[in-house]
Amino acid sequence: MSTTVTDDQRRVFFQISEAIAPTWEKRRPFIERTVTPVREWLIRELAPRAGDTVLELAAGAGDTGFEAARLAGDRGRLLSTDLSPAMLEVARRRGAELGVRNVDFRLIDAEAIALEADSVDGVICRFGYMLMVDCARALRETRRVLRPGGRVVLAVWGAPDRNPFFTAIGAALVRAGHLPPPDPDGPGPFSMGDPQRISALLAGAGFRSVRTEAVPVAFVVRDVAEYLDIVADTAGPIGLALQAVPGDERAALGATLEQALAPFATAGGFEVPGVALCAVAG
Repeated sequence: MSTTVTDDQRRVFFQISEAIAPTWEKRRPFIERTVTPVREWLIRELAPRAGDTVLELAAGAGDTGFEAARLAGDRGRLLSTDLSPAMLEVARRRGAELGVRNVDFRLIDAEAIALEADSVDGVICRFGYMLMVDCARALRETRRVLRPGGRVVLAVWGAPDRNPFFTAIGAALVRAGHLPPPDPDGPGPFSMGDPQRISALLAGAGFRSVRTEAVPVAFVVRDVAEYLDIVADTAGPIGLALQAVPGDERAALGATLEQALAPFATAGGFEVPGVALCAVAG
């Protein structure tokens, strides 16, 4: 892949993060409620100790890192980081809301982490590495900044067939011509959806001990209208494509999705299953 192509991809993903930050903040309660099992897994496996320095990459609203900061205590420190200034401001507001004091907010590119080698005790990255143009480079940088005995915990989305919340709308948008087919070799929500790929990437970055686990989640929505609104507000390029769909076509899209989501109907709406792949490595 040429330098020009990768730079273009980085620019696009940066623009997407900047554009979606305000609506991501609005949907933060829904996101955190949905991925609670993932957040709990990451914190349990990282097991931050009092006095630790923890780095969160691609932190978004920052909630996972803030939980680590609580466990690290007054003598510890959280570096809550993101490549997007708009996303970093979302985390800053959330940290102020929670009253987190042992945190530094920094703009950091995970593919070129501006920290000294052996400077942190743990690294968290929740649904971030999968969207990085060169995730192998980002994982090597993660290994570089970790102190001996430190560990990284990460989460990505599992295989497409186990995540219909994303694939139902993605397939519908592609069929309707509103979204190009996904690049199987490029960054995206399912680019690390194979446990063997995760293990190989971590081993290639220098990690010796790697363990992965599938963690189920459930996306609970009242109806298809709410489903579409949440996707439009949070789902990166899929969300931005959906935002651009004209009203009459969006209504037709909703009818298509009523059928696609019918297997997940409940008395109160829909409960759409999903699976995250989580990993811990040291």
